[in-house]
Amino acid sequence: MNNEPTISVVIFEDNAALRDSLALLLQNSSGIELKAVYADATRLQSRMEQTLPDVVLMDIQMPGVNGIEAVQIIKEKFPGVQVMMQTVFDSDDKVFASLCAGASGYILKNTEPARVIQAIREVAGGGSFFTPSIAKKVLQSFQQPANAGYVQLTAREKEVLQGLVDGASYKMIAAKLDIRFGTVHTHVKNIYEKLHVNSASEAVVKAIRQRLV
Repeated sequence: MNNEPTISVVIFEDNAALRDSLALLLQNSSGIELKAVYADATRLQSRMEQTLPDVVLMDIQMPGVNGIEAVQIIKEKFPGVQVMMQTVFDSDDKVFASLCAGASGYILKNTEPARVIQAIREVAGGGSFFTPSIAKKVLQSFQQPANAGYVQLTAREKEVLQGLVDGASYKMIAAKLDIRFGTVHTHVKNIYEKLHVNSASEAVVKAIRQRLV
């Protein structure tokens, strides 16, 4: 139907009913390949090495290795993998902890199926999913004052970064700035390199802390 590459996904979810429904949804979604489904994050590194997914759907609360610990391991060992957290409440402190650990965003467990698929596609493209209130709480969680280090961004990069701060998807940013989707992706890549970050959530946190936008 299109030339977009297939997105490979791995699910970590301890709730059997939700795990099964997510698996069924992904298996029946075009352009998405479900690599594996796990009830916990034990043997995480070996499982990741075996599957090497583009995106991980990670339950925040699991027995043994919890979701936040899992994000830290994944981002350390597999920095190119995007992690989307699954949670019941978007005000949960654990959501901001997972974002600070490097997760690309979160979805609520009652999110409608079409939105879940959209979230996976946009996160795979480097987008992020979290509300302004979550971004503010992530900011408040930092005890140290803003780093005085100067980061030089172009005017266009600042506009794209502002879009990320506002929670906009790549497509929304492209439409607002009247530029191509691929151009947004290039700007975001440059922003990541200049800010020394690996995800949109990290870029947002750093942008707010250093008052870049």
